[in-house]
Amino acid sequence: MEGIERIAIVVREPKDSWEGLRSTLGLLVDNLWAAFFLIDAEVELPAEKTEEEFTENLEMTEDLEGEMFTNVQANVDKWGYMEYADLDGIIEKLRTYQIIVPF
Repeated sequence: MEGIERIAIVVREPKDSWEGLRSTLGLLVDNLWAAFFLIDAEVELPAEKTEEEFTENLEMTEDLEGEMFTNVQANVDKWGYMEYADLDGIIEKLRTYQIIVPF
């Protein structure tokens, strides 16, 4: 992905929360600037995953300077690592990314 530096992962289905965050984390590990956007959905984890594992991924994403946004206040309240942004704010932020990957 020569010349691509900023990638946004956009999740709109609760069941995709885990994979969306993991994909964001993978991009960050590969030294790309990545952000996780969870829109109109609360986090829903697969049955085999724990809240502790999800929290660890949030922490790693933050440590690697990834951004995490949601327009659902319950996600911010429960997980603490995501930043609240209304839909207009999310749209403005998405405009700064070169590739937007919808889940």
